[in-house]
Amino acid sequence: MEAAVQIDPAATGPAIAPLAVSIGDPAGIGPEVIAKAWAIRAAHRLPAFFAIGDRRSVEAVWGGPIALIAHPSEAVGLFDQALPLLQVDDPGDILPGTPNLAGARCALDSVEMAVGLARSGAASGLVTGPVAKSQLYAIGFRHPGQTEFVAERCGVAAENVAMMLVGPDLRTVPVTIHRPLAKVCEGLTTDLILSRARVVVRGLIRDFGIVRPRLAVAGLNPHAGEGGAMGREEIDIILPAIAILREEGVDVKGPYAPDTMFHAAARAGYDAAICMYHDQALIPLKTLYFDTGVNMTLGLPVLRTSPDHGTAFGIAGQGEANPRAMIAAIAQAGQCARARAAVQAA
Repeated sequence: MEAAVQIDPAATGPAIAPLAVSIGDPAGIGPEVIAKAWAIRAAHRLPAFFAIGDRRSVEAVWGGPIALIAHPSEAVGLFDQALPLLQVDDPGDILPGTPNLAGARCALDSVEMAVGLARSGAASGLVTGPVAKSQLYAIGFRHPGQTEFVAERCGVAAENVAMMLVGPDLRTVPVTIHRPLAKVCEGLTTDLILSRARVVVRGLIRDFGIVRPRLAVAGLNPHAGEGGAMGREEIDIILPAIAILREEGVDVKGPYAPDTMFHAAARAGYDAAICMYHDQALIPLKTLYFDTGVNMTLGLPVLRTSPDHGTAFGIAGQGEANPRAMIAAIAQAGQCARARAAVQAA
């Protein structure tokens, strides 16, 4: 990949507000990994952040210091002494590993507050903890995931954002996201590919400091369709999008056979891979960087990252949760916030 502007998230430079970290489902591992991230903040040079959620759910899994705050501006001064936390509605007793509807409401209120604080500038970005969609659906949540929810709250249509999965040397973007595999083809259009790719180009420039992003586009079918012998989506849908992007000056290549795109030598040739469906993008990222993958939403007026894992109710409260993905999500948000601030200050 072309070297991005390397900005230490804790370095001096334009001042940034602290990051808002929504706790996710309080019965999941979100409280634990957020607390563990704070506990080893210095080793990873994490920027100042504050949690949003239920204090008791953190205390149930961690014995470290917590400082309740009333406003994000208090977080920076307290960050070295305790984990700053904004309390939302009290969900009552939460048992780690046992989700309930009160916890789902707490999770939804937490991410809603985080979005509002980021939009107002009180937070320099938001990091969303893992949620249980089944629990959210039970309280009336109607979005496929947090990505779409955050986009709506920011006034951005879902097709105008892109979900990027970020690892140390791989970035992947699914064009169609939460669609059953049998319905991918009916949702895959030239216009949607163009929309996602344009968002990615802008995001790589603004948030990663890559002056001229290079995109690699995956095919949909085996062998990228084998010239139409294994499907015409490459010819009828994907190639026209690539041609238009090239006319716009984008450095883009493909469509490539998906099974040859993700080995080390191939990854060195592009800055982001545009994939046609959910698993095509997520399998290589999670195979290579299961513990450190970051989910980032591009195309929003605010920064949003998330650890690329779920609630892991099965190990919640047992002290086994690995905080590496949460640390990576916080560090990535901090790096991108510094990049945006540097551009604005220039």
